[in-house]
Amino acid sequence: MPLGAVYAGAVQLGAHALDRLDPVERERVLRGCSTNVDNLAAGRWETLLSSACVVEEPMPLAYALLLVAVLGYAEYAYGAWWTAAVFLFGHTTATLLVYGALRRTADRQTRRALDVGTSYGFNAVLGALTSALPRGAVRNSARAGLLAVAAQPVLRRGRTFTDAGHLVALGLGIGLSAAFDCLSGSKHRKIAHI
Repeated sequence: MPLGAVYAGAVQLGAHALDRLDPVERERVLRGCSTNVDNLAAGRWETLLSSACVVEEPMPLAYALLLVAVLGYAEYAYGAWWTAAVFLFGHTTATLLVYGALRRTADRQTRRALDVGTSYGFNAVLGALTSALPRGAVRNSARAGLLAVAAQPVLRRGRTFTDAGHLVALGLGIGLSAAFDCLSGSKHRKIAHI
């Protein structure tokens, strides 16, 4: 079974299990896994991993299927280790960059906000997968389009630090994709050949 499907299934099962907990215990578990400013400032670095394994509520079916599809194709095109490495790189790096930006300026509510989920890693893998598109206009248009979609929430009035994190993670993935382009030429599977 593909690693992405196992991961998404485990996260979804965990979310359903959390829903069955007493609300106080559920909140304690979520806060313990969160990469919020207070946790990272206190040296709780294990949350960089635990936060990617927990979601506040079960994922909507459409998002869960998209997560499985993106991770599944990445695993098919580049392998399970590559997919896991890009996911973890994007998740941890985007988290640390957002933490660095908020560390001295965030208000108390933002410092304690829950920050868990799969989205930073998902965005990084999605961005990195653009290297599987045909070179030239298709690849460049896809990268520009993804960045434009991710930038839209950052530009609105009610934006959150998570919106910025999604854009950062996607940018990291696209940066990795550009690096793969330089290193690998066209020696990888293309989406067009499926």
